[in-house]
Amino acid sequence: MSTSNHAPELQTPLLSVDHKGRPVYRSNSGGWRSAGFILGVDVAERFAYYGISSNLITYLTGPLGQSTATAAENVNMWAATATLLPILGAFVADSFLGRYTAIIVASLIYILVKKKKKNPSSQLGSLYGFGIPCAAMVISLVIFLLGTKMYRYSVKLDKNSAFLRIGSVFVSSIRNWRATPSAIALEEEARGTLPHPSSEQYMFLNKACHCFGQRIGTGIFLSVATMVIAALVEMKRLKTAQEHGLVDLPDVTIPMSVWWLIPQYVLFGIAQSFTMVALQEFFYDQVPSDLRSVGISLKFSIFGAGNFLSSFLISVIEKATSGNGRYSWFDNNLNRTHLDYFYWLLAGMSVVQMAFYVYSAKSYIYNRRGAV
Repeated sequence: MSTSNHAPELQTPLLSVDHKGRPVYRSNSGGWRSAGFILGVDVAERFAYYGISSNLITYLTGPLGQSTATAAENVNMWAATATLLPILGAFVADSFLGRYTAIIVASLIYILVKKKKKNPSSQLGSLYGFGIPCAAMVISLVIFLLGTKMYRYSVKLDKNSAFLRIGSVFVSSIRNWRATPSAIALEEEARGTLPHPSSEQYMFLNKACHCFGQRIGTGIFLSVATMVIAALVEMKRLKTAQEHGLVDLPDVTIPMSVWWLIPQYVLFGIAQSFTMVALQEFFYDQVPSDLRSVGISLKFSIFGAGNFLSSFLISVIEKATSGNGRYSWFDNNLNRTHLDYFYWLLAGMSVVQMAFYVYSAKSYIYNRRGAV
């Protein structure tokens, strides 16, 4: 008979407790039963996030009357802020509140923010666009609370803060910059921070294993292909507008099937599945157990930095290509824009990024699970 079928008192308790601080066992806590409740919150949060982001560009260019370029900049700034703030939340969760309380607090903030945006104008579409994600978050929070008794709550065994332990690695690396790898290895092993192989390459934190690298690299390659296809499709759209004399009629539908957009979105989705999953595993697996929330938030910070960069690029390109009677790359008349140039630029930047990633990935050393 398996251990999961034994009575709890005959099993070995885990290094976790229940919601009342009592020891927990595999047979009556955790697993898919509790994961289902947490996944419900995650699905609803993603639904709310993309529901807002999808409606935001329309709201900014419609009721608020912003130009296409300005709206694009603001959407990128909003997305960047939304994906960088989790670092602060993760720090609070890992150091003070705990992950359970942090999820509740974050969900309530999400709901309150959405409630304020729920009726930004008298337009019914905007009300549904912001109201439905708000309702989804309310339902998800209720579902999450229903699983309270099934969750496992971590107990900190090390009195020293994980941030202090990681900080000591940086301090030690600077102090021992000229020291031999073997000397640094002995000090790190004594501190119980990072395993010595990382020190031989003066790495501050351990790197991902070959499997992580392959999947992330595949995702980056597919993102390059996505930008190339997007540029080609946009060139086709502009050419079609010219052939049918619709260049100065931006409100008229161009006779071009929407199916032209499918390949780039499918490829983008596949690229995301490679990159997002691998990055989540990498950051979760390669940080100390006390900093798992911070590790996951670092994954989102990558995309936040990308959004800030995108907003900056749009601003610079808009100023450089507009004025003196010229149509900018992001003109309000989409038939006069050059989004194809922008896509080619992103494709080129992605190629440089991929080359840098391949070069860096060669020195990646996998941190064995539980070594930190």
